[in-house]
Amino acid sequence: MRVLLDRQLSSRIFYLVLLVFFLFVPFNAGADEIIKKDEALKLDRCVEIALKKQPNIIAAMNTVSINQSRVGQAKANYYPQIDLSSGYSKSSHFSSASSRSSDEYSSGVGLKQNIYDFGKTTTRVEIQRLNLNSSRLDLENVSDQIVFNVKQAYYGVLQAERNRDVAEEAVRQFKKHLEQAKGFYEVGTKPKFDVTKAEVDLSNAKLNLIKAENTIRVTRVILSNAMGVPDATEYSLVDNLTFVRYDVTLEDMLKMAYRQRADLRSILIKKKAAEASVQISKKDYYPTLSGNAAYSRVGERFPLEDGWNVGMTITFPVFSGFSTGYQVEEATANLNVLKANEEALRQGIVLEVQQAYLNLKDAEERIPTAELTVKQAEENLEMANGRYAAGVGNPIEVTDAEVSLSNAKTAYIQSLYDYKATRASLEKAVGIR
Repeated sequence: MRVLLDRQLSSRIFYLVLLVFFLFVPFNAGADEIIKKDEALKLDRCVEIALKKQPNIIAAMNTVSINQSRVGQAKANYYPQIDLSSGYSKSSHFSSASSRSSDEYSSGVGLKQNIYDFGKTTTRVEIQRLNLNSSRLDLENVSDQIVFNVKQAYYGVLQAERNRDVAEEAVRQFKKHLEQAKGFYEVGTKPKFDVTKAEVDLSNAKLNLIKAENTIRVTRVILSNAMGVPDATEYSLVDNLTFVRYDVTLEDMLKMAYRQRADLRSILIKKKAAEASVQISKKDYYPTLSGNAAYSRVGERFPLEDGWNVGMTITFPVFSGFSTGYQVEEATANLNVLKANEEALRQGIVLEVQQAYLNLKDAEERIPTAELTVKQAEENLEMANGRYAAGVGNPIEVTDAEVSLSNAKTAYIQSLYDYKATRASLEKAVGIR
């Protein structure tokens, strides 16, 4: 019970926070107004921007408002229905002897009040309240997806920036090697081949650097789009692509997913609404009791004559062309669809959590090995450069060592990105924001 109350309270707080965002931050505000030029963005800041600016959030918020209005519409049958009317008619009467015309004026007020309908109105209100709660959870689910997209894009930019740094380091190394080869060639200790080989290696390194810089631009576009600000001004990111062990167990993650996933909680509420829909469909077999009252003034000339009536009406549904039976069948089928969707979602959650957990562990195991490979590649390059400087090495050996180091650093960066990305996937699968 304590967990349920805490979850409900958290859901309401989240909904209120989003509402405040949209009250004080206009949807059409430009990206420059929310991101300052050259601002250094942390991950939390990127998520905050996305939850303010993403159009999908706006759509989900308005869906909540729609369902809020439908609750009020369902409650309308609790209250009396009052109508005002006023009319004028002119009639002519003809006979063989004469003809005459007359005017008639009328005005009135009518009142109708539902007295008892075997709980139809109460059930309709409850159904709409359930739909409202479900739409709020759908809003949470949309937000979770947006947060996940931002995390993936954020880490993608960091990965691209680190790969660019590796490419820049490779260019510097090959420039150094080219200068060294030219020096040896000028004094006659090395052949022209060494210089040509070094020039080719440097050109390839520059091409890789161009690709790395373009990858940064592409990943930034993806991040800006994920935040809902595709026209964002220039900004930088705070690098948090570091390894911090995430100690969790698969069993705990599965339990948490069943407890916290917004889409699962939403479908459970929708199932309750569908069960209520079956009951309300069956209530169409029962009669309804309503009261009515009217006051009117009618006559050919003023002042008009007064009249009034008060009464009660009981309506028995005798035959409706089997409509009620078909409505019950439809409501039951909708309930069965939701039951099947619930089971499919539960199975999907198990698969999603297991895959994310196993991928996380795989990335976790690869990081130490990748880090060790970088150290070994650095030592190998140092020895290759030393051998070449001493005149006993060859340029191919240096090139291979440099390429191996670049590949090792890239693999290490990839393992860090995979760990961050799979952790984000696991948190989304579990329902942790």
